[in-house]
Amino acid sequence: MFRREKAQQARLFKEDRDRLFKLLSEMVEVAQRALDKAMRALLEHSDDLALEVIRVDEEKVDLLEIEIERECLRLIAMRQPVREELRFVFSVLKIITDLERIGDQAVNIAQRTLDLNREGLLKPLVDIPKMAEICQEMISGAIRSMVEMDAELAKAVSLKDEKVDALNHAILAELVEIAGRTHISDPLSIKKATDLMLVARHLERVGDHASNIAERSFFFITGKRIKEELAAGKGQSS
Repeated sequence: MFRREKAQQARLFKEDRDRLFKLLSEMVEVAQRALDKAMRALLEHSDDLALEVIRVDEEKVDLLEIEIERECLRLIAMRQPVREELRFVFSVLKIITDLERIGDQAVNIAQRTLDLNREGLLKPLVDIPKMAEICQEMISGAIRSMVEMDAELAKAVSLKDEKVDALNHAILAELVEIAGRTHISDPLSIKKATDLMLVARHLERVGDHASNIAERSFFFITGKRIKEELAAGKGQSS
């Protein structure tokens, strides 16, 4: 009887996990779509796309966060998960917070885009689209690492955040240099430079949240902290 009940419990938890993964995948898709639209709005000078992110996609992300949070709390109350199962539930609860904040950053970019569409771009965009592309790769990789139970992929995603940070620093240095040359003769250039700096900063924060998701995934898979593993790896290679 006990074995039968334990087998049924495992089957039910697998069903719960599959349902949570489905909802989580939907939230990832909405957050990534919002980020993609915000970047397209910037590159295509589209107020319509920017407003769609602000008015529609943010609400979708928030509603999915609430639904997944309720599902996690229901699962804890009904299944009383332990060990790996409990790590899974708490990892999901942490991940949806990062996804919601990625949605917030997409909205921030869309809001900056509305200003930039009126002002005009200070310079052609090269590194900012690169940042966005890496961020999208990080989000996809972080979630895939969790679904596929791939700890090495989670570590690889976390390391990509260094590329995002480097691009952000390069963009900041370039824009500060441009603004420094034009601050007296063209005050509008300062505003344009500031808005682009903020876009880069928002993307840098997206990279941080994607890295956080990879860390949650790594913890779920291994029960260990990714930063400790990466530090140990650097120590062995030195």
